[in-house]
Amino acid sequence: MSAFDPFDRSGRLLGLNEVSRRKFLAGTAVFGLSAAFGTGIGLGSARAAEPKQGGHFKLGISGGSTTDTLDPAHYSDNYMQSIGHAIHNFLTEVNDEGQLVGELATKWEPSADASQWVFTLRDGVTFHDGKPVTADDVVASINHHRGEKSTSAAKVIVEPIKDIKADGKNKVVVQLDAGNADFPFLMSDYHLAIMPAKDGSADWESGIGCGAYVLDRLDPGVECHVTKNKNYWKSDRGWFDEVSFLSIKDAAARTNALMTGQIHAMNRVDLKTVNLLKRNPQIEIASIAGGQHYTAPMLTDVAPFDNNDVRMALKFGIDRQAMVDTILNGFGEVGNDQPINSTYRYFADLPQRTYDPDQAKHYLKKAGMDRLTVNLSAADAAFPGAVDAAVLFKEQAAKANIDINVVREPDDGYWDNVWMKKPFCMSYWGGKATADWAFSVGYSEGAAWNDTHWKNDRFNKLLVEARSELDEKKRAEMYAEMQRLVRDEGGVVLPMFANYVDGLRKNVGHGKIASNWDLDGLRAAERWWFTDV
Repeated sequence: MSAFDPFDRSGRLLGLNEVSRRKFLAGTAVFGLSAAFGTGIGLGSARAAEPKQGGHFKLGISGGSTTDTLDPAHYSDNYMQSIGHAIHNFLTEVNDEGQLVGELATKWEPSADASQWVFTLRDGVTFHDGKPVTADDVVASINHHRGEKSTSAAKVIVEPIKDIKADGKNKVVVQLDAGNADFPFLMSDYHLAIMPAKDGSADWESGIGCGAYVLDRLDPGVECHVTKNKNYWKSDRGWFDEVSFLSIKDAAARTNALMTGQIHAMNRVDLKTVNLLKRNPQIEIASIAGGQHYTAPMLTDVAPFDNNDVRMALKFGIDRQAMVDTILNGFGEVGNDQPINSTYRYFADLPQRTYDPDQAKHYLKKAGMDRLTVNLSAADAAFPGAVDAAVLFKEQAAKANIDINVVREPDDGYWDNVWMKKPFCMSYWGGKATADWAFSVGYSEGAAWNDTHWKNDRFNKLLVEARSELDEKKRAEMYAEMQRLVRDEGGVVLPMFANYVDGLRKNVGHGKIASNWDLDGLRAAERWWFTDV
């Protein structure tokens, strides 16, 4: 086993010709991820003025719920995910270039078949209470999501781990049940925050982390306040003296707060108001293309969605281009009923499914139906314009003899009470770093967030085999087949990929904005600064 740090001392990505294929496994994430996400629209150089220290940054976020918890295992939307990135660090991080870099880990070492990984930890990092971050903390944090009794949404990510143990104070050895060349990617997942170990378990209740900010208070579904970690190990991050994360689920309220200066930035701009905001000289619009997509998942173990002909009828009963034009105002691209788009490494250019009421009727007849009546639950907590999208879907599907009753659900508690509970609802997914990750979390049998309850033996077999396949051609063929299976047999209507559209006051400085999540990869609090402190 030989160590591989995918960056040289100047921080540049090493060329492929500089490493052997075996060593390249350690940097597969880095090499592949540069094409895994889209890029911003030229925001970086124009706004990357010299950072200044200080100020109270107020961030309005569309998520948040009274059921929010400090437990990273149950972060469910951008609100707690953003807070988690402010107070915690992770083993690895996706940077603003879409590359995987070390955060608490300085390097990772694979075995020849990528079934074992050794992570070397950064020296000198301490938690907010002064305790050093050690390998024992990493082991406890990862184990927090493992085991039969785990209810963590990240359980499927860590399930392949057969064993994880500390090798001294600064090395963590992870043994997988099979090779996984993408494993270092997974360690950047927003659930896998590194927390202090307490009696062998991860201490999440205290809210103590080793991130740029120290938790002051959390009022679930209302506000979270954090203050600067004066001992933060990153000298070029954590510029604000304090940050308030405000849960503002209503897009109009967020927009008004931004325009009046009550907040300094917001996520998920209402696309119907983009042009209005652009006319305000004090506001900048950041539109970032990536893997985020809006969906209508169907529970495939509940009638009538247990019939694939019914699912196909619904897929042909939606006008994707009209959705992009009307709901996204053009800030996105059409989807094809599977989550891997052209920004992913193993994207398969399958024939694009289009709106075809006659084909929808054909599949209804195959299902033994002349008409179909279904309820579709929606709330704008799912994504901005989700209710409008549901109504538009209703109008489009009517031409295919499909009657959709749009059920307006409360925003508060939507993710706990509707998503994965109601048979047909509106939802969204952020882009993942790899195709394996996207499929494992949302489509594999038994995954905590398989929001269609879809089970397909062929798909699950391919998913396991592709994960450890080192032949690039074979691996690409496997992922292409998986995309076809989800598209043609899966339980998700996926009409559109949406840009991340955030609004910022002009006095908020930043570099290039990352495209893997909202709000600069969920790290706005850590990466941004005020230009006029």
